[in-house]
Parts: sequence; structure tokens; C-alpha cells
Amino acid sequence: MHDVPDVNASGRPWLARLDATLGLLVEVPAALLVLADIGVLFWGVVARFVLHRPLVWSDELASLLFLWLAMMGAVVALRRGEHMRMTALVSKAGPRQRALLEAVATSACLAFLGLVAWPAWEYAADERAITTSALEISNVWRAAALPVGIALMAAFAALRLVRVSNLKQSLQALAIVTAIVGAFWVAGPMFENLGRLNLLIFFVGVAAGCVFAGIPIAFAFGLGTFGYLALTTSTPLPVIVGRMDEGMSHLILLAVPLFVFLGLLIEMTGMARAMVAFLAGLLGHVRGGLSYVLIGAMYLVSGISGSKAADMAAIAPALFPEMKKRGAKEGDLVALLAATGAQTETVPPSLVLITIGSVTGVSIAALFTGGLLPAVVLGLVLCLVVWYRYRHEDLSQVQRTPWKEVGRLLVIALPALALPFVIRAAVVEGVATATEVSTIGIAYAMLAGLFVYRQFDWKRLGPMLVNTASLSGAILLIIGTATAMAWGLTQSGFSRWLAEMMAALPGGVPMFLAVSIVAFTVLGSVLEGIPAIVLFGPLLFPIARQLGVHEVHYAMVVVLSMGLGLFAPPLGVGYYAACAIGRVNPDAGIRPIVGYMVALLIGTIVVAAVPWISIGFL
Repeated sequence: MHDVPDVNASGRPWLARLDATLGLLVEVPAALLVLADIGVLFWGVVARFVLHRPLVWSDELASLLFLWLAMMGAVVALRRGEHMRMTALVSKAGPRQRALLEAVATSACLAFLGLVAWPAWEYAADERAITTSALEISNVWRAAALPVGIALMAAFAALRLVRVSNLKQSLQALAIVTAIVGAFWVAGPMFENLGRLNLLIFFVGVAAGCVFAGIPIAFAFGLGTFGYLALTTSTPLPVIVGRMDEGMSHLILLAVPLFVFLGLLIEMTGMARAMVAFLAGLLGHVRGGLSYVLIGAMYLVSGISGSKAADMAAIAPALFPEMKKRGAKEGDLVALLAATGAQTETVPPSLVLITIGSVTGVSIAALFTGGLLPAVVLGLVLCLVVWYRYRHEDLSQVQRTPWKEVGRLLVIALPALALPFVIRAAVVEGVATATEVSTIGIAYAMLAGLFVYRQFDWKRLGPMLVNTASLSGAILLIIGTATAMAWGLTQSGFSRWLAEMMAALPGGVPMFLAVSIVAFTVLGSVLEGIPAIVLFGPLLFPIARQLGVHEVHYAMVVVLSMGLGLFAPPLGVGYYAACAIGRVNPDAGIRPIVGYMVALLIGTIVVAAVPWISIGFL
């Protein structure tokens, strides 16, 4: 949801003042939560590695703060209009129709928040009986973040509706949304006998329809899932909120806000400028040079955090500004960023590979060894696309940097270039976990900014913390509602039906691998890597084994296919995460990403057809 003109602010300035005041009351706690999570995790590293006195409660406290951070960040994002949405169709409407569609999108958000408000309250109330193991406090202190965040988002959605629309548009939008919700509710008994057709109605019709109507992605997924579970099953509605909690609370996702903040810090301290100056000097005279740098940089940092969103957040702020200065279009940039996210899904230590090993019994060491070369193959395919797209780039005004100057720029950039290796070494040597390691990167960047580059603007820290919370909240709410959608698909029996169908396929190994690529591409767009593996790994890996497909080879095919779905619009969560990190409207990247996705599909087919790429070094 991107900001639209505030048509009522000039006539009713008290609305703008109310919004600013309430916004401050949310932004300050959100910024403090980011700071608190960084502090708790960093102190946990110091206590364990330096003082040799581990804090048994640090992860638990960080998890508690993290859910509050995710919800407060989502509130800030809604107030600022920064939740990701698809506006390709909305933008083609006339001014009056567009204003109405904007009001409908806000009303739809309000409808979803109203529908889940009571289930969220019930869910939090049920958590009172649970006592946390380390802190020994009621889990309601953590779960309360959900109803509080939902209530605050509803308040800001209502305020936004009044601010950006006139009274007639607001009433029309509310009437349209109420009529649609009411029609589904009245038709409830009809859905009970439709069986699997309901999956198409709610997960394709409602969810995808809402996405194309310009409703923010997180709320579109939420409306589809709520409708399916409420109208076609007897599932208690607090379960939806519980699944959202599960999706947003995975401890590895804590790396997302920390790496987002690290990316902003790298830019603010001058480290990004030093890195880009060196890389531009080295490859600036090559057509598409910095695009090659982006592909290589994502390969190097991938897997450090365990989260693709965190990896992208560490790279994009360093490269995007300079690439835009050189004439690159923002749609091309975010398309390539999303494509590199899909490309590097197999680079160790990938959390998806660890999950495959844990649920299927395949050697994690073998998976780590087998994952390096497939990502290289896909990277080379992306480089071919970059070469083709930039083969006529005009570099007549760009002079090749002398080697002496490149050497000087390298010396200046060395402390900044060392950051990815410092972070990776901290993980490999056991100094910090994948979640904690970003705090070491933050500490390193602050020291480098203060004492090496002598560039540290303390006044920018506050806005950076708020921006971190907003961006993280927008990403995590999408992941939360996508996890609820995944759970709904599981309860429908879809996963077992798919496994039985694939086991009965004719055509042997080639057909099995081909259908696996298609199936996991689709599944990756709605389930993400870990839920899809947990659901389908135990069912499909034994089938692959029976057909004689090497488990490591099959794992690479599965992971790369899911990466395609995860980062492909219109449903791929990873694509919207890339857009949020790059602060680019999703519409801008859809056309450019098609070529990259076709290239990645070709690369995935090559990996599937040539097992040696995955198992040649085992």
C-alpha cells in the first residue's frame, strides 16, 4: 500500500495532527524494540563467547520482543502506506475510480483486521496458562502483541480511510467490502459440499483476486485463508492467529530486521560508498558491470543469516544507489535482486537444506557440498541474461579506471569488503548463531564508521530504526499470513493427494522430476521453503529414492524449484520482500523479472537433467 494524496488534510488539519501524534506513539516503541532486540542478542553473544556465562533467557526474551516488533512494525507500515501491494490494474483506472479502489483496498484491510480481532484476543487469552521456560512469565506477555497490533492497525486503517477519501468514497468502499463479505457468509452452506474446489475459490480466486485488486499482499492472503477456514471447515478461528504467530515468530526470521538495520548502517557510515567505488572502478567499464557484482555479492553473503530477505537487505542498500546513478531502472534492479534470491537458495548454510536433512534423513554435510555448484550454474545463466540486456549499453562517457586508482580504492574499501567474511567466520567458528551474527555485523559497521571512515550521523539513527521496524513489519506480516495459508492447504489434504498423484505418474524419472519442478514452483509461491519441505519432504523423498533419484540431487531440484515460486510474482512472497527492501513498487519489476525467471527455470532444468552438478563432488 503506497501513499496517495491526503485529500482531506487541507480541509481538516486536525486529522493530520491526530495521525502524526498517534504515529509518534507507535514509531517510538517500534524503534526501541529494534534497539532492544539488537542489544539482547549482542549481549547474549558477549556473555557466551567472552564471559563464558551463557544467558539462558536471551533467545526467549528476543523472541518476545520480536513479535512485538513485527506487529508494531506492521502498524507503522500501514500508517505510512508501506505494505506491499500490486497496483498494475489500479494504476490504469481513472482518477475517480482509482480513488474508490484505494478506499476499497483500505476497507478490505479493515475487514480482515475486524474479522481476526476477536480470534486474536481469544488466542492471547489462551496463552495465559502457558509459562515460559527461561523467563518464567506468562506467555500472554508475548501473545498480546497480536491483538494489540491488530487493534492499532484497525485504528490507523480507519483513520487512513477518513484522511485519504471523501465521505462518499469511504461509504461506497465500506458498502462494497461489506456486501462481498456478507455474500460469502450467506453462501457458507454451499461451500461445504464443494470439496477441493474450495481451494480454487479461496486460495486462487479470493487471494489472487484481492492481490490484483490492489489490496496489500498480507491482507489478501489473510482474507483468502480466513474465508476458507471459516466457511468450509470447523476449525476454531484462533488457529488462524496461532499460525500467523508461528510464521512470524520463527527465531531465524529475527535476522530480518537486524540485517535491514545493518544495510542502512552500511550506507550511513560510508562503507557502501567505499565498496561501490572500488567495484565500480573494477567493473564500471564493463556493460552491466554492477549487475554482475550484485549476482556475486548475493552468492557470497547468501546463507549467512538463514533468511533470503535478510541477505537481500544486506546487499541492496550498498549497490542500488550507485546502480541508479548509472541509469539502471528500479524495476530491473528489484527483478535481478529477486532472481538472485532464488538463485542462491542452495548456498550453505541454507536453512532449507538443514530442514531437508532433518525431516528426510539426508546428510546435511552432503547437502551443503552439493548445494554450491547448482547456485553457480544459475548464477552463470543470470549473467547471460545481464550480458544480453546490457550488450548495447552506452559506456562512451565511462573511462576505464587506472589500476593504480583501483588499488587505492581497494585499500579504502578493505574494511567494508571484509564485513561479509567477518560475519561468515563468526558463524563458522561458533561465535554466534545465524540469528545473532547480524549484531556482530552491526557492531563492526559502527566501529568502522566511527574510527575508519569517520562518518556517523547520530541524528539518523532514530529514523533508521523506525524504517527498519516498518520494512520488517511489512515483510513479516506477509510471511505470517502465508504460513496460515500453508496450514490451511495442509488441513485440506492437498499435500497427501499431491504425493499420491506423483507416485502414480507414468514416464519414470524424467516425468517425476518434471512434475516435481512444476509442483514445487507452485508450492513455493504459497508455502515458502520450510513449510513446504516439512509437509512434502517425508512424502516425496521416499518416492524419489524408489525411482533411483539420488536424494541430494532431488533436494537441489526441489529447493531451486521452490525458489522460483518464492520469488516469482504475483504470489511469491520473496518477490514482495525484494520490492520492500529495494523500496520499489512491485509493478515496476514484473516485466523485467520474466526474463530472469525463464533463465532460472532453464538453469533448474539443467541441474535436474545433469545429476553430476549436484553430486559430482560428494
